[in-house]
Amino acid sequence: MGRLFGTDGVRGVANADLTAELALGLSVAAAHVLAEEESGHGRALEGRRPVAVVGRDPRASGEFLEAAVVAGLASAGVDVLRVGVLPTPAVAYLTGSLGADLGVMLSASHNPMPDNGIKFFARGGHKLADELEDRIERTYRAHASGEPWERPTGAGVGRVSAYDEGFDNYVAHLVGVLPNRLDGLKVVIDGAHGAAAQVSPEAFARAGADVVAIGTDPDGLNINDGCGSTHLGLLRAAVVEHGADLGLAHDGDADRCLAVDRAGNEIDGDQILAVLALGMREAGTLRKNTVVATVMSNLGFKLAMERAGIEMVATAVGDRYVLEEMKGQGLALGGEQSGHVIVLDHATTGDGTLTGLMLAARVAATGRGLGELAAVMERLPQVLINVPDVDKSKVATSPALTVAVAEAERELGATGRVLLRPSGTEPLVRVMVEAADIEQARAVAERLADAVKSALG
Repeated sequence: MGRLFGTDGVRGVANADLTAELALGLSVAAAHVLAEEESGHGRALEGRRPVAVVGRDPRASGEFLEAAVVAGLASAGVDVLRVGVLPTPAVAYLTGSLGADLGVMLSASHNPMPDNGIKFFARGGHKLADELEDRIERTYRAHASGEPWERPTGAGVGRVSAYDEGFDNYVAHLVGVLPNRLDGLKVVIDGAHGAAAQVSPEAFARAGADVVAIGTDPDGLNINDGCGSTHLGLLRAAVVEHGADLGLAHDGDADRCLAVDRAGNEIDGDQILAVLALGMREAGTLRKNTVVATVMSNLGFKLAMERAGIEMVATAVGDRYVLEEMKGQGLALGGEQSGHVIVLDHATTGDGTLTGLMLAARVAATGRGLGELAAVMERLPQVLINVPDVDKSKVATSPALTVAVAEAERELGATGRVLLRPSGTEPLVRVMVEAADIEQARAVAERLADAVKSALG
């Protein structure tokens, strides 16, 4: 039986892979493990019940999954604060600011609507280490196999209440950490009909921007549907139509942000990271003059940081690995090409609304267009092909793929690179090829994608 937790919580098709029973059982297990973790680290609960913050994105399945999670937590003696539809980073922030013992977010991020997921946060709003996830999974499986656990009764069961102040508290936090206001900027925001549909436009408006909002009418079924950070066409068109200074697009749970400049050109996560890194260095807040990125970051980003005299540390793909490196080295900024950007002084996880606000603040402060700011780095041609319906667990051990990758690397030489990696959230293998010439990159990527199908299909 495979591990339930992927690189970002537990995900699957709601009511097929991710059932109400699984959500309830995992929540009971998380309550036991995370409460025990607090006591074991000298933070005794002093006779009080643990407290959990629970939020979700607008997916229809989130309604029944939220009910299951809340039931599981309360049955394990945890008091639950339901914050409703809010971004993942909002749940993380509120878990920390309210002193809760754990947080739970129901979302499958950028995945299509039928999927959903469960993500747990420890005290302080921090993502769980692998060891804690493994303990939760072991506890869940023990309970599922019939191992009894002490069920509170009477006054010992958890109480459930709505925490309606969560929206305003989170937006106030976002606006409060901005280095300068956004007065005079016109910004288009695509909320992906997701968790930031109300939060992001409100935060930008309070910061002084003239806001044009699209993708902000979630109905439970339209999340990520032809909009948001995975489909930038609507945003490009709206920015040009409204003569906006820039456009920002979130994914379903709003832990990421991509942008377009006033001409409608895409500004990806690497470019956003480069703009913020230079701004933070100028402000003296880029600790150790270092930024954290991943092995998927464009080679152009690394070269731009070298030119600017900023050190870059590369990690495995996944914002959790970026975060671990940032914490380990005491760094302030890190992120991924996909738009997960972590500003650790103000957030414990990637925060798409915060990223967009910081980017817009840089445009406002410098008086320069986003396209001009992003030109600090030149993106080398990069081709990414997703290969579905293959055994992704054998990517690193296939002799045929080892040979194919070696041949590709010899062909590209020092001007390019190759990366094959199994997705941590979907059943597919990602083939990435970077080269000085787009046609060469495409030809090599297609050849490697065929090799993956042949070797792992």
